[in-house]
Amino acid sequence: MEKSPGKKLRDMIAKGRIVQTMASHSPLSARLAEEAGFDAIWASGFELSALHGLADVSLITMTQHLESTRAIVSTVHQPVVADIDTGFGNAVNVIHCVRHYEQAGVAALVIEDKTFPKFTSLAAGARQELVSIDCFQGKIGAVAATRKDPDLVIIARTEALIAGLGQSEALRRADAYVEAGADMILIHSRQPEPSEVEAFVQSWSRDIPLVIVPTAYPTLNRQRARELGKIGMIIYGNHAVRAAVTGMQKVFARIIKDGGIQEVNKDIVPVEEIFRLQDMTMVKVWEGLFLR
Repeated sequence: MEKSPGKKLRDMIAKGRIVQTMASHSPLSARLAEEAGFDAIWASGFELSALHGLADVSLITMTQHLESTRAIVSTVHQPVVADIDTGFGNAVNVIHCVRHYEQAGVAALVIEDKTFPKFTSLAAGARQELVSIDCFQGKIGAVAATRKDPDLVIIARTEALIAGLGQSEALRRADAYVEAGADMILIHSRQPEPSEVEAFVQSWSRDIPLVIVPTAYPTLNRQRARELGKIGMIIYGNHAVRAAVTGMQKVFARIIKDGGIQEVNKDIVPVEEIFRLQDMTMVKVWEGLFLR
């Protein structure tokens, strides 16, 4: 019997490896991440918001994110970790959310303890409001009670450090979330040095693996995380969309400067590479077999 997506992810973590997870905003970016060798795919709310030209402040609907996630799951073989933000509302909304995301085939759900609508975490001087511990324990309990597959991984994300509430509050919340049923804890920080996250990791006494997102503190790489211990997953949270924007800005500027595509054409992938990523060869095979 084939393992469920959640079981595949749990087995990776149980082997003691740090699961390297790359953000995705589309099936194409997910396929590229898988081909590059990442262990899992992060179906990112931030990246999908950016793809739509919108701020990451709960403007993307659950339906939009769910359909994007479903398409990503159907495109890759690696486990998909779904970023469901605050669960799109209260605990009742969370129940509705879990049913659909599990049906879509995700391996894990990440839910955070901010109020709905949220404000993106890394923006300086922005509103960062957290719900009460009791409220968020209820949301985690709703996920645990609703999932059909007990191996679906529940990752509780605390924004206590982002909100400036300090280590004690972050640890208190993380501990409470484990009691409510979380399988992993995501500790988030926007400090440019990793000392804040490292202090949390060193103070964490639970036998529950941690998840980090080192966007703001890139010096905490996989080797350094391994030396710290207790970290089961690293999420590279927005590098797919940032790489895409970097590439498009450079290419578009060159085309304007050169007055055409004659120079840039040799520096971008050929159309045949896009055909390969689209499985065009199989389309030709299917046409040959079945078109009458």
